[in-house]
Amino acid sequence: MSGLRVTITGATGLIGPRLVRALHGRGDEVTVLTRDPDRARSTLGDVQAVRWDLMGEPAPADALAGRDAVIHLAGANVAQRWSESSKRAIRETRVTGTGNLIEGLRAAEPRPATLVSSSAIGYYGAHGEEPLDEDAAPGKDFLAGVCVEWETQARRAQELGMRSVQVRTGVVLDSSGGALGKMLPPFRMGVGGPVAGGRQFISWIHSDDVVGIIIAAVDDQRWSGPVNATAPEPLSNRDFSRVLGRVLHRPALLPVPGFALRLLYGDMAEIVTSGARVMPAKALVLGYTFAQPELEPALSSAIG
Repeated sequence: MSGLRVTITGATGLIGPRLVRALHGRGDEVTVLTRDPDRARSTLGDVQAVRWDLMGEPAPADALAGRDAVIHLAGANVAQRWSESSKRAIRETRVTGTGNLIEGLRAAEPRPATLVSSSAIGYYGAHGEEPLDEDAAPGKDFLAGVCVEWETQARRAQELGMRSVQVRTGVVLDSSGGALGKMLPPFRMGVGGPVAGGRQFISWIHSDDVVGIIIAAVDDQRWSGPVNATAPEPLSNRDFSRVLGRVLHRPALLPVPGFALRLLYGDMAEIVTSGARVMPAKALVLGYTFAQPELEPALSSAIG
């Protein structure tokens, strides 16, 4: 499917520029909603950039009307030290921001058929080795609570007659940012290694497959509700560290104690020191073919 008209929020973040390139590459027309239209145009190229303060007002209906789909990626960066103010921003940009998007969609005529909204595997909270599919219950921690509220807002699109997909993204492999961007400097210096014992699972995904899953969710009417965007084979933190060291030709032996991460990141350390073994059950059943299903080539590709 191509030649669609698509509106994207959060398009200048980690995934947005790759997504815009992929959509343009197949002939789609892209509008972005952004606080800074000039920056968006310089970052993304040939897009219609429309100003939107996601916390302060409903999304502009005229930038949504007549579009085939809306892809909602906007939200404050989770990979930062969690203070009370940063936790408030993480929650409110997702919950209030998504609510303001829904209000814009309510006023849009004709209304888009589909909303594909970001979520995160933080929905599941900390788990051991049990494999988790999309039917698993939510966790009890801060990020799980944010994801539950975030998805609740996104599902309100169904009340407007739209198809709603919530993409629960894992640890994205992209050297330009996110978790991998923070891991690379110590590993390149030869001081990387397993974190907090290393037994917890890392449910990873290459950025190309995040884009692929989002586009599949736009195109295919069978996709709805929550979808796990993770590679088919999550690995323990210890095994992940070993593979990353091998790709970088560096040792990966120095264990990082949990207390050191808590000093560095505050409550955010719980994402790294605990994990979940999340499986892309729905994507596989729906026939999605992963571009990067195995960690070592995925890391080699991401690091370039």
